[in-house]
Amino acid sequence: MHYFITGTSTDAGKTYVTCLLLRALIAQGTRAVGFKPVTCGGREDAIALRDAGSPGPDLDLINPVAYRQPLAPMAAALLENQPFDDAPILAAWTELTAQYDRVLVEGAGGWEVPLSKGRTMADLAALLNLPVIVVADNRLGALNHTILTVRSIQHRGLTCAGIILNHPADSRDLASISNSLILQSMLDVPILAEIMHGETDLAWPSLV
Repeated sequence: MHYFITGTSTDAGKTYVTCLLLRALIAQGTRAVGFKPVTCGGREDAIALRDAGSPGPDLDLINPVAYRQPLAPMAAALLENQPFDDAPILAAWTELTAQYDRVLVEGAGGWEVPLSKGRTMADLAALLNLPVIVVADNRLGALNHTILTVRSIQHRGLTCAGIILNHPADSRDLASISNSLILQSMLDVPILAEIMHGETDLAWPSLV
């Protein structure tokens, strides 16, 4: 099964977590690649996904839509006079899923970041019809952002496969310690993993 990876914010750690998940799949002998449909302001995330996944696809296949400006895709598209078009995304998606067992799709920004007038990243996830993994920046404020994201996913009729809590710093505070417990009591989705700061190894979580 393929998955869509979203985050509670632009700096939640989506690329970091997706690379760990790719390496976990490859360690199991699975042919797996990352897919970054849209980048803004640089292709570093797409390069990281390419390097973490199984060999083969070139960067333009992993990242078919690239904007130069570090803005939301809709804003970047307007400034660069390059209207957002999901045709190259769907073509790349078809090619990748035909060649690899697992494709992990990493969104840009958060769940509802605008792509074009009336369309957001959530619409792209719905178009691909994938179960969604939410990466949450595990700090004070994560509860609100995570609950809103999960409920929006479910409201669209998509499956939220679970939450991965990513610790942005070595130090722990009461919020980062208690967030997992509160989320499990508020939501009907599992906590798939808690990733400590600087962690370089992750087992592929049990997903239904």
